[in-house]
Amino acid sequence: MSKQKKTTAPVNQAELISLYRKALLGGMTLAALESKIERHLERLSAADEIETEVSDQEITTIKKRIPLPVRVGAALVPIVLLFVGLFLVGSAVFPILGSYVNAIPQLQAAELTSPVPQEQVMELTPVVVSEMAEVVPKERGFAFQPEIIDTELDYTNLLNWFSQDTLPQLADTESDSEIVEYTVDIPKIDVQNARVKVGGTNLNEGLIAYPGTALPGEFGSPVIFGHSVLRQFYNPSEKNPRRYNSIFSYIMTLSKGDEIFITTPDGVRYTYIVQEKTEVKPSDVQILTQKYDTKSLKLVTCTPEGTYLRRGVITAQLVSQS
Repeated sequence: MSKQKKTTAPVNQAELISLYRKALLGGMTLAALESKIERHLERLSAADEIETEVSDQEITTIKKRIPLPVRVGAALVPIVLLFVGLFLVGSAVFPILGSYVNAIPQLQAAELTSPVPQEQVMELTPVVVSEMAEVVPKERGFAFQPEIIDTELDYTNLLNWFSQDTLPQLADTESDSEIVEYTVDIPKIDVQNARVKVGGTNLNEGLIAYPGTALPGEFGSPVIFGHSVLRQFYNPSEKNPRRYNSIFSYIMTLSKGDEIFITTPDGVRYTYIVQEKTEVKPSDVQILTQKYDTKSLKLVTCTPEGTYLRRGVITAQLVSQS
């Protein structure tokens, strides 16, 4: 029960003057009048205090009528919401920090000093990029004309994965196959019967094998692109209509020796074994390079998952077909 300090109730100035006038006209002394007014104010203050105490009692009674679980729950709700918020923020931030601390130093490919910009360098193999970004005369200190983008890029569109306005074009390769679509299975990360389309740009509809790279079983490397999101949203189930939005979120967890299977429409099944994984800059088109002395496979996604900072590349070797 709360106790309040007695306060003097406010009195209207005109009423006070009127009371003084009547008292003096009635023969009452000034001291008696002030004493009477003070007693009256004390009674008013006491009445206010009693009313406040009654009000506090009513509030306490109402609180006691509320069930204990409800009172405890109401007290815990702000704390629970705080921890939920911290968990959501942490689940988004910690994978990125962990990637910088642990993964990136191990995965970054060694960079050689070269007088040619890195985005224009390809390995000296038969297939190279035939169209590079147009070099702009040096102006105001820039070797290339800077491009200012005021909109957020949509990385479900493969066109936005490269620094050029158009996809890099690979030299034509001769192939007797007319395969335009096949499937990929990666048992370790629960990817089953994932559709791979040769060419195209929409990663929401399926994985994309970069046009001009090798077909399964051929010398060279099929280079397959897939989208990734934060791992807590990973759902590669065939029943998920948005499975391709997260389908490559876990490929950078693959280890040397893990299996990847590719099945073509004619029923041929190719088995690839993971050999290595690395990360490169978004402008690095070397990931499209074809080496015709081996039959391999490359899987590419954005890393750390849920960001577009770098490109993660899984390289696997063909070991059998059936």
